[in-house]
Amino acid sequence: MSKKGKKAKMPLSDEEQLLLFQQKLLAEEEMAKKKERLLNQFLKDKLAKEEHNCALNLSKINTQWRTVLREVKTRELHKDIEILSRTFERVVDCKDGVIKSLVKDLSEAEEQYAHALRSHLHNIDQLLALQRRRLSLLEESYNVELEALTKEFETERKTIIDQHEKEIHYLQDVFVAMEQNCLDSEYESKLEFQSMWEDLKNKNLEEKHFLRLQLEHTVEDLWRRFQDALKNYTDATEDRKIAFETLKAKDEKSCKEIEAQMKKIQRLQDSIIILKGKIMVHGRESEEQNQDIREDKELVLVQLRKLKAQRTQARGISQENLVKLTLESNATLKALRKIVDKGEKVLKLAEICRKFETEEEKVLPFYSSVLTPEEQDIKIDPEEFTEELGKVIMDYIGMENFWKRYNKVKLEQLSLQHRRAQLLEINEKLREMLKQYLDGISVSDEVLSQLSPRFIVNQSRNLPQPPSMPTAQPGGQKPPATYNIIEAAHVIAHIL
Repeated sequence: MSKKGKKAKMPLSDEEQLLLFQQKLLAEEEMAKKKERLLNQFLKDKLAKEEHNCALNLSKINTQWRTVLREVKTRELHKDIEILSRTFERVVDCKDGVIKSLVKDLSEAEEQYAHALRSHLHNIDQLLALQRRRLSLLEESYNVELEALTKEFETERKTIIDQHEKEIHYLQDVFVAMEQNCLDSEYESKLEFQSMWEDLKNKNLEEKHFLRLQLEHTVEDLWRRFQDALKNYTDATEDRKIAFETLKAKDEKSCKEIEAQMKKIQRLQDSIIILKGKIMVHGRESEEQNQDIREDKELVLVQLRKLKAQRTQARGISQENLVKLTLESNATLKALRKIVDKGEKVLKLAEICRKFETEEEKVLPFYSSVLTPEEQDIKIDPEEFTEELGKVIMDYIGMENFWKRYNKVKLEQLSLQHRRAQLLEINEKLREMLKQYLDGISVSDEVLSQLSPRFIVNQSRNLPQPPSMPTAQPGGQKPPATYNIIEAAHVIAHIL
């Protein structure tokens, strides 16, 4: 107190006061810095402590949180394992149901196939029995008709023999005159035969040429049809080709989706590898069960394929047998129907021809031979024939009378055809003459530009005359020339 009093009492200069003030300021600054250092140190210590406590609490929290997460994850994994086990059991049950349904379908298919086979065999037996009955009926009818025809033939034969015995004396008296007439008719027939042979030869050549042209047109038509069928097939398969391309694109898309699913499955398998240690025992048991099921499934599929192949083969064989039997039965029916139709046609033609037979043909159904008695007495030894044609001729000697009647009818037919052609030619010439006469009595530019039939030069007209038909005279003499003269007014009166 004394010092302060002394100092207070002592007056201070300005410099001293300034120094004192500076010292106070420095002291205050040092105190502030010291306080600041202390405060910083306290804050650092507190911050370090808080950080240590925070790290410790965070480690405790992480430890407890990991425990909680492990429990939650364990529960979730247990639930997933239960779901997977239930799903696996459900899939196994579905597979078992599918296998049972397939076995049931297979048994039903076998029963249906056996039933169809039994019905098919029963139908075939019925068809065979029906065919046998029809054949027996046809055979019985044939035998009945054969007996009737045999009886009728025997009756007619007896009647003809009786008539032949009654009229043989009359025929012997007429034989000399008929021989002379036969010689004359033989000469005429040879001439007619020569002319007809030339006509037939020319006709056959024309028909051959016509048939060749017709066959060429037929071949061209068939080639055109083949080209049209090829074009139609190309057009018809275009839609299938487009459908195939569409299905191919769908298949590629499905492959991509399958590949993506496989990748997804691979990722899932990678995530499941972590849990394999805990579920190894269950996995092995399920794998063994799956392997047994797969083996059973493969066996069932193999047996199913074998049964399907056997069923398909048996069905194909039965189908082929049915088709073969149907074709053979149809061919047999057609052949029998053709034989029956041919027999009916022959009988009808025989009845029709019998109505048109003349009295001479009824008395003498076969014309007498043109050979002399000496030539008829000559016997031909069948051993002299070395060629097959001669042997065949000797086998058909019994049909000589049939060929006589056939040749007679054929010659008469050809003679009538030749006569008809001659008459048609004469008719055409007469029509041309009439046309020329009508043109001659009419006046027109077309008629004036042609020759007039009424113009007479050297006592002859421009009108052509029809040729006369020579008639054969006995002794080979030429007939006198004859001319048919028809008045034009008479023709016009009968035509117009």
